[in-house]
Amino acid sequence: MRQHKLGIYEKALPGHLSWAERLALAKACGYDFVEISIDETDARLARLDWSKAERLDLVRACLDTGITVPSMCLSGHRRYPFGSHDPAIRDEARRLMEKAIQLAVDCGIRTIQLAGYDVYYEAQDDGTIERFSEGMQWATALAASNGVMLAVEIMDTAFMNSISRWKAWDELIAS
Repeated sequence: MRQHKLGIYEKALPGHLSWAERLALAKACGYDFVEISIDETDARLARLDWSKAERLDLVRACLDTGITVPSMCLSGHRRYPFGSHDPAIRDEARRLMEKAIQLAVDCGIRTIQLAGYDVYYEAQDDGTIERFSEGMQWATALAASNGVMLAVEIMDTAFMNSISRWKAWDELIAS
């Protein structure tokens, strides 16, 4: 028996499987948990609007297989970033965050991992960084009030490409 649990990212498994099949496959391969993906594709963003029955399907699959889904990779903010120059995109970023937190609460997901981008498809400037900061402060408070932890993934851009860069944000957000 392992001392630490070992998980697999959903995208490493075949995409055509139901959640029950996906979790059963993860179990058969020796994994203890699966991380769900809410990326910037319409299909995965639509998961944030799952019905109560769809959410229950995931919870039942976890209970039936013994494989949990304790974390969510929410990279949908790459398409709808908190730091965007466009107020409509920033509003959508907040809606996505609210929906992700509710999905997490409903399905027993304890951690939501965000991509460390202030913007991705736009030019970065002081305003994008300030708006990202505001969005992260807001998201952190909302997540905490719902018993959900936020994490930030170190990314491939200079904005947040190292632990030391993240630590500066960690100190600023101070959650």
